[in-house]
Amino acid sequence: MRSTLTSAPKIAAVLLLLTGACATTWAQDTTLLKGNKVTESNLLDALTPAPEPVLTRSLKVSRSTDAVLAPKKKPSASLLITFETNSAELTAAAKQQLDVVAAALKNDRLAEYSFNVEGHADPRGVAEANLVLSQQRAESVRAYLVSSHNIAAERLKAEGKGDTDLLNRKVPAAPENRRVTIVTNTQ
Repeated sequence: MRSTLTSAPKIAAVLLLLTGACATTWAQDTTLLKGNKVTESNLLDALTPAPEPVLTRSLKVSRSTDAVLAPKKKPSASLLITFETNSAELTAAAKQQLDVVAAALKNDRLAEYSFNVEGHADPRGVAEANLVLSQQRAESVRAYLVSSHNIAAERLKAEGKGDTDLLNRKVPAAPENRRVTIVTNTQ
């Protein structure tokens, strides 16, 4: 028996499957910003918490309770902050990106929040060394924001994540796995 699908729907079906596969590979709770996408506007959008929902008396029939029970995700932005190999020293390009981050952190929309600065590493090398390096990188970013832009030190907490939270699991050595993530503390 011959397939009744023409080639266009077959191609569409294959593309849909591939799109789903890519989405699961990149599915994260963070916005990845790199290059010219690191703008104050994009950072404000990524880091500003959504307004609290307004509770009203109403009845809504639903097949799932996922929306009600889903934990609230903290706003965050992953930045491709570049470092020299095995170094926590910021490059000139990294400092330019952090200048934009500082402007966003000084904006009134984010003034009331504190942030975790999370350093990440790719899995090359020993896990313990990657954890130490990721902590040093997070501290470098924090120190730059505090000393160069007068961001209040108590608003920023540096935390090394090592190689435990890969953004690109298919290519472990990918540059997006060597990143800094800024996470808004909403409590």
